[in-house]
Amino acid sequence: MRKDAQQQEPAYVIHRRPWRETSLMVDLFTLNHGRLSVVARGASGNKSPLKAQLQPFQPLMLSWVGRGDLKTLTDVDVRDGQALHRTVSLYSGLYLNELIQRVLPEADPHPTLFAAYIEALDQLAQTSDVEPVLRKFEQAFAAALGYDFRWDEVMDTGQPVHAAQVYCYDPEQGIVAAVSAGVRLQNLPGETLLALASGDYESTASRRVSKRVMRVLTDYLLQGRPLNSRSLFNHLSIRSS
Repeated sequence: MRKDAQQQEPAYVIHRRPWRETSLMVDLFTLNHGRLSVVARGASGNKSPLKAQLQPFQPLMLSWVGRGDLKTLTDVDVRDGQALHRTVSLYSGLYLNELIQRVLPEADPHPTLFAAYIEALDQLAQTSDVEPVLRKFEQAFAAALGYDFRWDEVMDTGQPVHAAQVYCYDPEQGIVAAVSAGVRLQNLPGETLLALASGDYESTASRRVSKRVMRVLTDYLLQGRPLNSRSLFNHLSIRSS
């Protein structure tokens, strides 16, 4: 086996596009290699099974060869997985893929985030209530990039959150008590923050606050890069991302 060969790597397709005449450039999220791209030669040809196999949200075991940025796919093993049949679930999955593609550094392994991604896809396949699923993944995504925070910890004072007080949010620090240059949100109820800390993403107040906070955080991580999937939610009655 070649020294630059990788065998049977757990992976998901997060994006693909035509490459040259009959091939595809496929962006992957993998367990041990993070985000990377491979060339699937001949995949867009009429007789190739690869085009049907290399689909988003499909669990795969992939093999490839090559050093550097350009690697060549050599084998695809499709595993069983749950399809995202609901429109809102499909759009949500596309949103997760865009976050990974646009923000996650290339060739930077994040096995904990990979597990969170699998869990999110499984939950999206089973529910039409996608907001709690998205919020939990967004927090796992931010944590993988070093922006983890606790809902019940006030970072600028070192004190726990108190239910009767209100707080602010700074994407570089987390929950804070004082307004500063980095603060993006104010008047976050301590009672709601404590509910989120206990795992409540279901109540109206928790949904509202967690969505506001995670939107600020993901926008901060995106640094102005657009997410096409967000526009898809505008056609639905629910706006989740």
